[in-house]
Amino acid sequence: MTARSCAGMVSTMTDQIQNSASKEAGAKDNVDVEAIRRQIDADFEQTVRQLKDLVSIPGIAWEAFDPEQLQLSAEAVARLIRESGVEDVQILRVDNDGVPGGPAVVARRPARAGMPTVLLYAHHDVQPPGDADLWGSEPFTATERGDRLFGRGAADDKAGIMAHISALRSLDGLLGPDLGVGITLFIEGEEEAGSPTFRKFLQTHQELLRADVIVVADSSNWKVGVPALTTSLRGLVDGTIEVQVLEHAVHSGMFGGPVLDAPTLLSRLIATLHDESGAVAIEGLVRNDDASVDYPEADYRADASVLDGVTLAGKGSLASRLWSQPALSIIGMDVPSVAKSSNTLLPSARAKFSLRLAPGQDPTEAMHAVETHVQKHAPFGASVTFTPGETGSPFATDTSAAAGQRALWALQQAWGVDAVETGVGGSIPFIADLTEIYPEAQILITGVEDPDSRAHSANESLHLGEFKKAVLAEALMLAKINSEGL
Repeated sequence: MTARSCAGMVSTMTDQIQNSASKEAGAKDNVDVEAIRRQIDADFEQTVRQLKDLVSIPGIAWEAFDPEQLQLSAEAVARLIRESGVEDVQILRVDNDGVPGGPAVVARRPARAGMPTVLLYAHHDVQPPGDADLWGSEPFTATERGDRLFGRGAADDKAGIMAHISALRSLDGLLGPDLGVGITLFIEGEEEAGSPTFRKFLQTHQELLRADVIVVADSSNWKVGVPALTTSLRGLVDGTIEVQVLEHAVHSGMFGGPVLDAPTLLSRLIATLHDESGAVAIEGLVRNDDASVDYPEADYRADASVLDGVTLAGKGSLASRLWSQPALSIIGMDVPSVAKSSNTLLPSARAKFSLRLAPGQDPTEAMHAVETHVQKHAPFGASVTFTPGETGSPFATDTSAAAGQRALWALQQAWGVDAVETGVGGSIPFIADLTEIYPEAQILITGVEDPDSRAHSANESLHLGEFKKAVLAEALMLAKINSEGL
C-alpha cells in the first residue's frame, strides 16, 4: 500500500526539520556514515544474490500450496542468519486449534549490559503467483530488468529479510565487539495468510521476543528517491448486513409493486452509509484532517486508476481521506448473478462491508456504530440482521521519541533528503498485537517498496538502488542506537 507525491513535496514539520538537522550535526561524531556506506556497497552484490536465492523458493502459507516449500523457505532464512554470524537461531511454530502455524525464524544476539534490544521483523512467506501469463518472467525466478529485480516476494517481503541480514552483517564487520545493542530477528512465516497464529506466538514466546524497539520492514517508501517512515495505519472492522422482506421468493409479475425486493432494499440501506459528498455518514466515528503530506489529485487518480469523469469522494485533504478518516466499502454481495436471474422477488440479500478506521478509533465502538446505523436505517420496515466480523486496531507512532528520531536521521542520511512521515490507508492487524503485548516498545514501520513495486500483483519488483539505500538506512539507525542508546 503506497502513495506518490510530485517532486519536492515531502512532509516534515518545521520543528522536525530543525530537530533532524541538530541530530545530524551531532551524529557525525558518533556514527561513521561513510564507512558504513562503503561496507554496504561492498556487501551489496552478495545481498542481491542471496535475495535471488530466497525468491526462488515458493513458500506460500495457504492450504492449497505445498507446505514443504514454506519449511524450505524458513530453513534458507535460518541458514543465512547463521552465516551472518548469529548463532542462536531457531525455527518455531505454534498450533492454532491443533493446526500448526507457519514456521517462523527467531534469532537472537543478546544486548550488552545496559544496552537496548532491537527486534527486526519481516516475513518469508509470499503471495501466490497468480496468472503466470501476466508476468514478464517466471514468478519464482528473480530477474533483473533495468534497475529493478522482478519476482514474487522480491519486494514483499524477502527484501525486508535481506535488509535486516545485510545491515547486521555490515555493522558486525565494522564494529565487531563494539556492537553492543541487542538484536532479535523475527521472520514470520504466515503473514500473507493473515498471521493466524501471530498473537499466540507472541504470547508463547513473549520474553524471547521482548525488545525496546521493534522495526517492522513491511511497508513502502514515498517514491523512488524519497524515503518514508510509516507513522499511522488505519484499523479495520468488517461484517455482513442481511435484509429480508419475504419468507420465500414469489413471482415478480403477480406480486411485484406493493413490496420491494430484498436487493433493492439492501441497496437503499447501503446508500445511507455515505453522505452526498461520499464521506462516511455513520455517527460516532473518529475522523481527522491532520495529514501534513500534499498528495496531488492527479497522482492519486493515476495510482488508483480512477476513470476520467469520476468525482472523488469525501471531505478534507486527500491524504487525510486516505489515512486519517474512515472509509467504508461494500466488498461482496449475495444476490443472484445476471446470468442466473429469474423473474422473482428475492426474499433476502446480503452484503459484506469493510470499514477502515482512523487512528484513535476503538474498533468495538466502531462496530457498534455500524450496527446502530443499519438498524436505524432499515428501509420500509425490512428485517435487518447485522453480523459482526473481524476487527483490527489502528496505529500511530510518536516520531519525537528517540527511536523515531534515530530512524528519521538514518533515512535522511541514506537518501540525502528528508523522509516523509506517511500514513497508510490499509491495516497491518498484527501491529495491534505488538502494541498490546509490548506496550513499552517503540514501533517503527519501514519498508523497501515503492509505488511501482506491485506487491501482490503480477510483475512484483524491487528497485535495487532504493533497496541499497534501505539497507544503509537500517544499518545507520542501528549504529546510531548502538552509539547513543535510546
